[in-house]
Amino acid sequence: MKFVEKSGKSVEEALRLALIELESSREQVDIEILEEGSKGFLGIGAKETRIRVSKRNNIVDIARNFLSSILNEMNIKTELEIEQVGEVLNINMIGEDMAILIGKRGQTLDSLQYLVSLVVNKERDEYLRVVLDTENYRAKRKETLEALAEKLASKVKKSRKNVILEPMNPYERRIIHSTLQNNPNVSTKSEGDEPYRKVIIYFDYKKNKTN
Repeated sequence: MKFVEKSGKSVEEALRLALIELESSREQVDIEILEEGSKGFLGIGAKETRIRVSKRNNIVDIARNFLSSILNEMNIKTELEIEQVGEVLNINMIGEDMAILIGKRGQTLDSLQYLVSLVVNKERDEYLRVVLDTENYRAKRKETLEALAEKLASKVKKSRKNVILEPMNPYERRIIHSTLQNNPNVSTKSEGDEPYRKVIIYFDYKKNKTN
């Protein structure tokens, strides 16, 4: 936590100087009075007020510091772009050889995202969703899953046989469910326990009776 110590004729004056140096607003800092000022007698022996002003770590700083420490341990150099939009914290990692951070079907990326989420939500009352991405992997993966869902739905329509997909995380399962929720021939359901929970695409006879 970054802090400065400042003196002034009043707390307000010392605080103003500290906020300028910290480039912060009053809401972003904590104040500790180190020494009370005094006017002295007829101005003789007057003492200034001395305070310590500490800049609070915000969510962006917490996420950046934590993720940077992990990446440093992995000897991976990346640039982090972090932005909070409402109740979502978007983090984009930029660098070379990012495939190692994605892992097989995004498993490493999901694990890092989970860890960052635990850290930033540790002392929060309202849950903040963390989306960790690199090389636009999330969008590419979404397109791949949507195309896969449509392809398998056509297969199920023709064969009338269920198709069981490989285990997926909750986010990816939602993509499959969402893609096929209005399909006139098939429906989807999830079965199994985490982390082996799978999506099943099946021919929906009830839907086809109404078509």
